[in-house]
Amino acid sequence: MTAIIDGSSQDARPRISGAGRRYRDPLWLLSLVMVVIVGCLVLPPFVSLVRNSLFVTMPDGSSGAFTLENFARLTENGHFLQSTINSVIFALLSTVLAILMGGSLAWIVERTNAPFRDLAYLMTVVSLSIPGVIYVPAWLFFLGPTGPLNDLYRLAGGSGLLFNVNSMTGMVIIEGFGWIPLTFLLFAASFRMANAELEEAARMSGANVFEMMRRVSIPLAAPAAFAAALFIFIRSLQAFDIPKLVGTGAGIKLLTTDIYDSIRTVPPQIGYASAFSVALTVVVAGLLYLYSRLAMNASRFATVTGKGYRPRPLALGWARWVCGGIVLLNVLIVLVLPLLMLLWVAVTPFIRPVRWSALSSLTADNFALVLSDDRYLELVTNTLIVSASAATVTMLLMVICGWLVARRRVYHTVLDQMIALPMLIPSIVLSVAMMDLALRSPIPLYSTLSIVVIAFVVHYLPFGMRYTFTGSLQLHKELEESAGVCGATPLGMLRRIVVPLLMPSIVAGWLFVFLNASRDLSTAIILAGPDTKTIAVAIFDQAINGQFSEVAALGLLWSAMMSIVAMIFYFLVQRRSNGGGISF
Repeated sequence: MTAIIDGSSQDARPRISGAGRRYRDPLWLLSLVMVVIVGCLVLPPFVSLVRNSLFVTMPDGSSGAFTLENFARLTENGHFLQSTINSVIFALLSTVLAILMGGSLAWIVERTNAPFRDLAYLMTVVSLSIPGVIYVPAWLFFLGPTGPLNDLYRLAGGSGLLFNVNSMTGMVIIEGFGWIPLTFLLFAASFRMANAELEEAARMSGANVFEMMRRVSIPLAAPAAFAAALFIFIRSLQAFDIPKLVGTGAGIKLLTTDIYDSIRTVPPQIGYASAFSVALTVVVAGLLYLYSRLAMNASRFATVTGKGYRPRPLALGWARWVCGGIVLLNVLIVLVLPLLMLLWVAVTPFIRPVRWSALSSLTADNFALVLSDDRYLELVTNTLIVSASAATVTMLLMVICGWLVARRRVYHTVLDQMIALPMLIPSIVLSVAMMDLALRSPIPLYSTLSIVVIAFVVHYLPFGMRYTFTGSLQLHKELEESAGVCGATPLGMLRRIVVPLLMPSIVAGWLFVFLNASRDLSTAIILAGPDTKTIAVAIFDQAINGQFSEVAALGLLWSAMMSIVAMIFYFLVQRRSNGGGISF
């Protein structure tokens, strides 16, 4: 009666305030604990960057007076502007190259009857197990003065160099080629789900293959193209290894190399590096916002409906062999050529051209050195410890957080937004922030494996979240409600119901973090000490010093080991999935 008099359509029970709802939620304490843990991981790097860029750093490490001098130094000369222009040009051209090659490969594999299509997926899987930093020495040799390209040019009568790899063009080519596998995956899903009837209608109307691609296929793939291009542009803007190893020889400075060089000076210019880092972070934040806006408007391009949709490959006739050749060319560029160059460099006692006369000098000494030297065993041990620890901690936290956010528990919005924050920080910037935190910590952390693990955990939190959040959405609440009716506590239900059912997502996320952490250079480059280097950092240091033979041998052995690990996990997941579910 009270509700009717008051004009309310709800019942007369008293409303529960926000605080009341919080304390009635049996998991509110768990949510609060996760908010505190995640906050302690992701917020200090932001605070460190802002503090160091806006306050004078005193000799004892404390913060002094407020100042804008660090930002003023960025604009005092044209150095910052030139680095910004170089970064944008490098990222833009690399993105265009990757989109053209990866997008074309995806269309051929998913929309046509071209041969060798399975090789494209094999190329992608294998390339994910290879540290990106070892591609650089391979292409530096192939395109370098003694490499096959310039050597054949001289043998044909040319003089000097046909191509100078230490240039902006060389940087763009190596970076663009490195993004082909991921670009292929990003486009493949879009082309796989595209409605083939629209392309068939264009062919029936008289359009040839190229007109159909220009007027139908490419416009329909516009959302995927823009989103993939923006993602690759952001990641190329954050690239460090290629600009440092390739661009330094030509005197080409980018924002990421400026940040690294500012830290490596004596004494380290932490405030100046932090100002550079803040500027780069603001740019990345704006681009990520644009990326999210593009994803929100992608539904306007939907073509798959419930009206008799059936994807069919496009018959190309004789042109299918041309497209098959394009597939082989991509496999050659992404996988075969780099690995062959690494193998040649690894089995030669010194860098020399690829010629028949050099076959007599081939040796396995570099492989024997890597396998017998305790230094390399220590590198492998460090990398496995750091990668496995980071993957385990990340997935342990994200199992709980992903489930809490998917079930919209109390504080889920705050939790979700904090976990997404590391996406704004480029890897080299995170490395600078974590270095400062380690130096200020009362516990000795700098140059230890612990700070590297913490940095990896912070960096990969958003990626682990995507795996567990998506998996939790696929679990119906009825399973959890049934366990509650049977008397299970919330933590017991999480342990006995949610975690076993999420195990495929957990394993996939763990493997993703493990493989990427094992090949991550930018996050660990500043944090790793002489005794705590990872494989990627050691390869980078040796490449800087010109020790390419040992780099090649180490890179090949490590890539083979990581490929075996990836295949073992793949077959374990497949076996468990084919076994009819997960046992309790």
